[in-house]
Amino acid sequence: MFLLLSRYLKPAAEVDRHLEAHRAFLDRQYAAGTFIVSGPLVPRTGGVIVTADLPREQLDAIMQDDPFVREGVSAYEILEFAATKRAEGFLAALEANR
Repeated sequence: MFLLLSRYLKPAAEVDRHLEAHRAFLDRQYAAGTFIVSGPLVPRTGGVIVTADLPREQLDAIMQDDPFVREGVSAYEILEFAATKRAEGFLAALEANR
């Protein structure tokens, strides 16, 4: 699995110009089962994505399709980790806290 930490390289107005396209990219990856959870940092200086288990090469190819990457709006630090534990009801807990 991977933890992706995004840091914005451009002002918020420039980030916002590409936000709709970035969200469409995220939607495609959720539909494909690639992304598990994501959201902005607080304060909004970037974001976080947690992925399903996939090869690093596949993830690198996927991330080239992110409008934030293509437009130079954000840079990602990609951390690989081995998920060995999880909370029961993890997804239900996310929904309950919306």
